[in-house]
Amino acid sequence: MKRSLVLLAVLLAAGCGKADVPTGGPVSVTVSQDFGASRLAPTARETAKKNETVQALLERSFEVTTGSGGVQEIGGVSGGQDDGKPVDWFYYVNGIATDEGAGARKLYPGDRIWWDRHFKVKVPAVVGAFPEPFRSGIDGKKLPIRLVCLSASDDRSCDEVETRLQAAGINGLARSNLESSPGEVVRVLVGKWSEVRKDIAGRTLEQGPAVSGVFAKPDAAGTKIDLLDPEGKTIRSLGPGSGLIATTRYKDERPTWLVTGTDDVGVAAAAAAMNEEQLANHFALAVEKGRGVALPLNTP
Repeated sequence: MKRSLVLLAVLLAAGCGKADVPTGGPVSVTVSQDFGASRLAPTARETAKKNETVQALLERSFEVTTGSGGVQEIGGVSGGQDDGKPVDWFYYVNGIATDEGAGARKLYPGDRIWWDRHFKVKVPAVVGAFPEPFRSGIDGKKLPIRLVCLSASDDRSCDEVETRLQAAGINGLARSNLESSPGEVVRVLVGKWSEVRKDIAGRTLEQGPAVSGVFAKPDAAGTKIDLLDPEGKTIRSLGPGSGLIATTRYKDERPTWLVTGTDDVGVAAAAAAMNEEQLANHFALAVEKGRGVALPLNTP
């Protein structure tokens, strides 16, 4: 009898998946170009219908042309070539890229959809949908959140990040002072780069955007942060007192957010920028002398 009950529980658990989460509800749609540098229209607040897809919602507000590769043109702006460089339309849901076609990706309450036309490079996650994916999660399911405080001497920046997450309506944080491996949680690592780089996901930034999807490249010593253009070229570098907010994904794990800097001052500056107003529509954000710098750096 007990064995039968256990088997029943396993079968029920296996059946509780994406299909059981209600689709539709309030969502938003942003359409931009050049890594968020310019928008085709103001962000639209919509109510998605049951089982409505990302593509179907887009077609409600824009002229859309599709092909075998998915969405090819939005509002008369197409992919292809731009000044001899390959460009295409990419979409993110709650700041996370997916390989699922827009015509198949269903919408869930709270989803923030962002379409951007840019240079062809794989960017697995962006900060510009904050407070997502922390508040609504992905596929209608909230994700566990782990705030990892890596400073050995000063937790004030971690306190600041926690306060700002809570102010954005994000609760249920699990806080830790220990390094943790990527997994089925969204992690927020807070600390100087010399500390953050010890993490396997964080350290990918040192390999450039082709690996991390982040257009900032800290040096291993943690003394400077190179700011890159869409092709991964260094345009300028930031030194002492500089901060960075970015997110990346290690393999197929959930996103890892990084609130970091060259020193304690830089980390504090990044922590202070952890809000919707400063992160909106940015792929990543450097902080120089207290001012946000959108990344990548778009050159003329």
